[in-house]
Amino acid sequence: MKILLLGSGGREHAFSWKLSQSPICSKLFIAPGNAGTSQYGENVTIGINDFPSIQKFVLENSIELVVVGPEDPLVNGIYDYFQANDVLKTIPVIGPSKLGAQLEGSKAFAKQFMVRHGIPTAAYGEFTIDNLEDGFDFIDEQTPPIVLKADGLAAGKGVLICAEHGEAKEKLREMIEQNKFGKASAKVVIEEFLKGIEFSVFVLTDGANYKILPEAKDYKRIGEGDTGLNTGGMGCISPVPFVDAALMKKVEDRVIIPTIEGLKKDNIVYKGFIYIGFMAVNGEPLVIEYNCRMGDPETEIVLPRIKNDLVELLVAVGNGNLEQEKIEIDHRATATVIVASGGYPEDYEKGKEISGLSNTAESIIFHAGTKQEGEKILTAGGRVLAVTSFGKDIHEAVAKSNAAIEKINFEGKYSRKDIGFEFR
Repeated sequence: MKILLLGSGGREHAFSWKLSQSPICSKLFIAPGNAGTSQYGENVTIGINDFPSIQKFVLENSIELVVVGPEDPLVNGIYDYFQANDVLKTIPVIGPSKLGAQLEGSKAFAKQFMVRHGIPTAAYGEFTIDNLEDGFDFIDEQTPPIVLKADGLAAGKGVLICAEHGEAKEKLREMIEQNKFGKASAKVVIEEFLKGIEFSVFVLTDGANYKILPEAKDYKRIGEGDTGLNTGGMGCISPVPFVDAALMKKVEDRVIIPTIEGLKKDNIVYKGFIYIGFMAVNGEPLVIEYNCRMGDPETEIVLPRIKNDLVELLVAVGNGNLEQEKIEIDHRATATVIVASGGYPEDYEKGKEISGLSNTAESIIFHAGTKQEGEKILTAGGRVLAVTSFGKDIHEAVAKSNAAIEKINFEGKYSRKDIGFEFR
């Protein structure tokens, strides 16, 4: 089977690593890919939102399965594009329809979906330029801190937590009137602040059936001890120690099943991954957000724990018979640590040569922001590498990843040494 994978980050390197292990996969193409994905398939220079070029490539190369890594093509409707074309619609696309992708593409859509289907989440209101004054009144009714979320996609930067009412009003005005996050903040969702501990659960669905994948806990802050600016994620652990069978039963009964049933009731076509971000508040799981794809760096920790042939699972999604599959999980502790460019998540330099990548046999090195020039591998992003390791416990898994990172070098290299710190 010839497969096309869309994307260029650490998530896509993890997917290419896993997909290429399948005996079913005869040829893997990654568009556009990175220096790491080229180890497992052929990189092709096609933009992830260039649907006509993707169509041309798929037909010319007899592609039989398309796997979509990032959210943009899904929110832009690549699934619908294939379905609307007689020569493409028989080729499975792993990802939801454009409407299904609105679970990530619009915070307001997601909140309305949760309320409609009785899925536990924080109380909220949604506001635009037309009811901005109502937004100020809503803020006055909240107990700080107050959460403001840009409705649309804002590259993971559209969430603000404000310490007091005045700050929240000022930021709301900036988001709506001054387009702080562009079109993404033309509408803003204001949420009740939830105090608890975060974790993420991943579900694979064919639209009727679902399989629960390994959970993870992500570490977003740039600094040790969860301090400093938010990032796209500086590392993660799996399994999550406090996510026991009782909590997972609540997650499945109160969130996963109502989500799948809600998609069916609303006639939303959804064949792919659902990322559900949770806050555990006094042992109760409340949904913070949905993503319409796998997370990054969570993919780099979840896929290594899945023992199944991933291509077989995705083919079952495309065929609508996922219920026949059984997920097999590696129960060892797993940790992923991100190696970032100095200065990230603010200004940073690119084009730094990376050395020592071949000295890390005990860990899996996933490329996130890299490019290849001749024999050299250079940095090409803020998050450069994701280093994943197994261990008998979280302490050992993190220690292995940190030891591997010590052997890797480039100018300005930075990583957190304390991933999983509260469980070690």
